[in-house]
Amino acid sequence: MQTINWYPGHMTKARRMLEENIKLVDIVIEVVDARCPMACRNPDFESLFKNKIRVVFMNKSDLSARETNKAWIAHLKSQGITAAELVSTSQGSKKTAVSIIEGAGKPIIDRYREKGIRKVLRAMVIGVPNVGKSTLINRIAGAARAQVGDRPGVTRSKQWVKVSDYLELLDTPGLLWGKLENEMLAKHLAYIGSIRDDVLDIEEIASLLLYDLMQLCPNELLNRYKKLDKDAEIPYELLEGVCRSRGFVLSGGHLDTERAARIVLDEYRGGKIANVSLEKPCDDFTSSVDTLDASNANTEE
Repeated sequence: MQTINWYPGHMTKARRMLEENIKLVDIVIEVVDARCPMACRNPDFESLFKNKIRVVFMNKSDLSARETNKAWIAHLKSQGITAAELVSTSQGSKKTAVSIIEGAGKPIIDRYREKGIRKVLRAMVIGVPNVGKSTLINRIAGAARAQVGDRPGVTRSKQWVKVSDYLELLDTPGLLWGKLENEMLAKHLAYIGSIRDDVLDIEEIASLLLYDLMQLCPNELLNRYKKLDKDAEIPYELLEGVCRSRGFVLSGGHLDTERAARIVLDEYRGGKIANVSLEKPCDDFTSSVDTLDASNANTEE
């Protein structure tokens, strides 16, 4: 798999901003994509926020497998972290999210109340790019307070959002890993769009995604793209099968694999192929296949 560059200058700035503001908050709310929670959980967060109350919202949980979601919630609970499924685009997510945040912060509120102080609970919302942090904040606040986009990197600076007289949220830029030593997790971030498509070979990413989905949900994949070879051993052959399924053929009979790649990624990210989880808590995340390093990347924002 190719080396992926994701502008470490911007990420270094984002990390510095988190470090400078952690002392201002009582709770850290981590938003992850429920399809690949481990890939989304930046390992730097563990050291940055080890002394804070933690809440993990498994966003886009309607796009992943329900039983796997439950397994992740139990796994995080065993680590002392409150976790819950969430779909930030749904109307009911506001009540759910606020209830969980206030419940997690109750010990802090009670401690101040004993001193006669009506404490404003302040929570920092963090996560890798494109997992729905700003969408969640806007849902909770009831207005378009935070910048939202369908691509990573829309939020570039911190934004305080007042939810009520006693709850404020701090929206932060998405912080990717500076170096990925696990090829599987790197692929998953690319699949869900947390790494910008324009720095990737999208035909390679889409081919790898098709190959992985063939192992995870072959029936749903074959139902979506009728002319795939389920026994294909080369990922790129599956992308060619998508071209044949959708009639993406250029003059001279050449297959339009670039168009097919964009369609596959769009349809997967939109939940049109299958509700499938890419990762389970029992998976081995320690293997190091390739090192994806951003040290030589363009640092312009």
